Amino acid sequence: MWKTPPRTLLPIACLLLVALAPAGEAAAKGPPVGHRPPGLTRAYCHQAVFLQGVFENLAENGPSAWIFRFLLRFVNTAIDESCVRMNEVQTIGSHNSYHIEPVQELIDLFVGFDPDAIYWQYTHPPLGMQFGQQGIRQIELDVFADPEGGLYSTRIALSLIGQPIESGELELELPGFKVLHVQHADFDTTCLTFVSCLIDVRDWSDANPGHAPIAILIEAKDENFFVPLLPPVVPIDAALFRDLDDEIRSVFSDERILLPDDVRGDHATLEEAILEDGWPTLAEARGKVLFLLDNGGAKRDTYRDGALSLEGRILFTSSFPGEPDAAFVKVNDPLGDPTLIPDLVSAGYVVRTRADGDTVQSRNDDPTQRDAALASGAQWVSTDYAEPDLRWSDYHVDLPGNAVLRCNPINAPSFCRDGGLLP
Repeated sequence: MWKTPPRTLLPIACLLLVALAPAGEAAAKGPPVGHRPPGLTRAYCHQAVFLQGVFENLAENGPSAWIFRFLLRFVNTAIDESCVRMNEVQTIGSHNSYHIEPVQELIDLFVGFDPDAIYWQYTHPPLGMQFGQQGIRQIELDVFADPEGGLYSTRIALSLIGQPIESGELELELPGFKVLHVQHADFDTTCLTFVSCLIDVRDWSDANPGHAPIAILIEAKDENFFVPLLPPVVPIDAALFRDLDDEIRSVFSDERILLPDDVRGDHATLEEAILEDGWPTLAEARGKVLFLLDNGGAKRDTYRDGALSLEGRILFTSSFPGEPDAAFVKVNDPLGDPTLIPDLVSAGYVVRTRADGDTVQSRNDDPTQRDAALASGAQWVSTDYAEPDLRWSDYHVDLPGNAVLRCNPINAPSFCRDGGLLP
């Protein structure tokens, strides 16, 4: 039996904490994101892990065990927040996060033209509810340019079922990007404009300081649907992409955004930065948002507009290893090449994949893609079913214990503990 009284053990514990403090303080107050010397944070973490082991042994028994259990909670929190990096965890995202299912009459009508219209049969709650009640930390917004305003204030498809086509929404009359799925056809949404969606995110973030970083995936849309029956969309060029960045900055200051410039720091390219220094820790990224561009190909090039490492840009572009902007990679199908996503995650990239699509998994109660997505290590696993749609089945996607974050199954460090990760 351990006989040392608490008043003797406390100085010992304090000495151990002081030994840890210099590195911990450097990690917490040191160079800004993207400018820290390689190894600084990890050196601190190894000291913390050593201290964690000491406290675990002392917390097992004896009259002073309660002291070390208390100190152990402190050390566990320090490790999970300051040592685990944002790419070393996994969380659940939502697909087309704004979407509200069209009325049944429209679904029935469009199925007559295209059987795939049944894929529109899903609804998400407002963004704040997704963050607060479902633990979502990655959302997706589809944006259509509307530089003059009013382009989407009418819902032409409603005329086909004898309903008024005027929305009556003042927001839709104003210039700025609009958020919807298919223009004039699948248009119901919990937030009508890009700015209003971002305000919803900001309001929840303000009310929940210190939350895990929220990733906002943006799909820039300018495809015509049922041409020539509907008015044409506005092509999104480089100038309109700059307008998109301006709309983001109208809601979030740069201090609230994890920017490509922050991650790249002094490196020649963004890819070099994430491969050599890695991503910020959770402590550095908490309370922030980051933006990702879903589009690849020509849209990616248009957004970069010569800034090959995204200098001065807000969105991380979906790219490929070997490219200067390669940091985020979109891999929608986790069932294709079974080694692709794990290899990307192991190398240091962040990946978004999908657990389901087109309502297929819910209708068939098929968890195959979901299970592969979670096992792949993709940092963001997107779904339409954070909660089940009982019209079809009990299929849904969540993390064990309904956690917001879990240690990444592919690249989490050995000292990462699911229970200690910040919410």
